[in-house]
Amino acid sequence: MKLSSRLTGTRLKPHTADISWRQTTNFAAAVLDRTPVYFDDTGEAGLVAPPTFPVAVTWPVLSRLGEFIDSDEFPLDVLLTQVHYTEHLIIHRLVRPEDRLTLDGEIAAILPHRAGTHAVIKLTATDKTGHPVFTEYIGAMLRGVECRGEAGRDALPALPEFDPDAAPAWTSPQAIDPLAPYIYDGCTDVEFPIHTSPRFAARVGLPGIILQGTATLAYAVRDMVAHEAGNDPAAVKEIACSFTGMVMPGSDIEICCLGSRREENHTHLFFEVINAKNEKAIRNGYMKIERNQS
Repeated sequence: MKLSSRLTGTRLKPHTADISWRQTTNFAAAVLDRTPVYFDDTGEAGLVAPPTFPVAVTWPVLSRLGEFIDSDEFPLDVLLTQVHYTEHLIIHRLVRPEDRLTLDGEIAAILPHRAGTHAVIKLTATDKTGHPVFTEYIGAMLRGVECRGEAGRDALPALPEFDPDAAPAWTSPQAIDPLAPYIYDGCTDVEFPIHTSPRFAARVGLPGIILQGTATLAYAVRDMVAHEAGNDPAAVKEIACSFTGMVMPGSDIEICCLGSRREENHTHLFFEVINAKNEKAIRNGYMKIERNQS
């Protein structure tokens, strides 16, 4: 199979998502994030969703991407080879219950990779007033798909440089419950059978069901917010990472903060997640937090 970079810029059909308090609270509960602003609806400010909640908002588009690609030229068979490879969220404000979000998207980049083709989808969410809420760049690795040409690399948001071999500033262990993939699936509607069907997982060559990569990311962001942002999720303005290893239910992971760099009124944070085999399940983890100038 082949994919031409000239298809970069192909538009996606729009999608509308109505957000409920049940969706946002269930998402937080699924990743064991007890931050009060996700659950206590008695305050004047009301509830907000966790910073990683947008992955659940965009999943209906990504899981049925072939239906949303607005082009007769795009070879839909290449989508059968895709795995979630990179994630980059730019957060303008946290999602709230009762939001009605409109998702507009395009294929932002098609890039060659040693494993095939790295295709990046850009989805922008705006609220009822037309103001942006978040922009998500979702990178799919199309395994074994030949990339013809290269386009869109300069349009992707850049990440600050950091030392990937730095000794962790702190670590946080996390035991992954055997039921964690089922809970995340049921509470977020981010569903795919490699996470909940041992039979399907075996059929595609996996050693068993695996935890959703976005769940692993949500665990890491939860701990980074608690340690580095004063447990204030509204401070989070960017999240990015690469998914490079599997997390098995019933195993342990270690969330590692590799360091930080402060610039003016924001701080760059770097992290990774190590799985039970001492492999990097998440690498190139990045979070930007904004602080009030004092």
